[in-house]
Amino acid sequence: MNYHLFQIVNDTAGRSDLVDDVFEWSAVWLIYVLAATAAVPVLAHLRHGRAALVRVVASLGLAFAVGQAVAALSTEVRPFQTHAVHQLIPHAAGASLPSDHATAAFAVAFAVGALLSRRWGVALSVLATIIGFARVWTGVHYPGDILAGALIAAAAVATIGIVGRVYDRRTRRRLDTTA
Repeated sequence: MNYHLFQIVNDTAGRSDLVDDVFEWSAVWLIYVLAATAAVPVLAHLRHGRAALVRVVASLGLAFAVGQAVAALSTEVRPFQTHAVHQLIPHAAGASLPSDHATAAFAVAFAVGALLSRRWGVALSVLATIIGFARVWTGVHYPGDILAGALIAAAAVATIGIVGRVYDRRTRRRLDTTA
């Protein structure tokens, strides 16, 4: 199923230079646009304290750490290593699962959406989805790699959200008892 979905997307690559150029750019550079865009709601919330910034960064860090652990345990290699594909961007051989780009993009998008602004989170999630699709289009990831990155990101954001709420409650209790 994963390879079949990959084929549906990747077999369309190579037919239009313009479309390929858009997805090649998106696969490599759109993550920087996502990061710069995420800075807007993060900086807007800094006036309320640094907790939101710390939690967004912690979500990204946890997602990346879990992604690296999954990659170390995974035996799935990149599509171009085992199949004839339209590989449109250069990439080193190695573990394919999960996509680091998707993990990072979705972690930032979900963290901003859950912790700062749903509207910004939706916009960033659209960019993250485009990044993930572009990684499949360009032949360096399977759709399952993108889905795994999104799931890891969601779990990391949920974990940091729960830890943050527990920390906030304990801090409030400490302040209430000292007042």
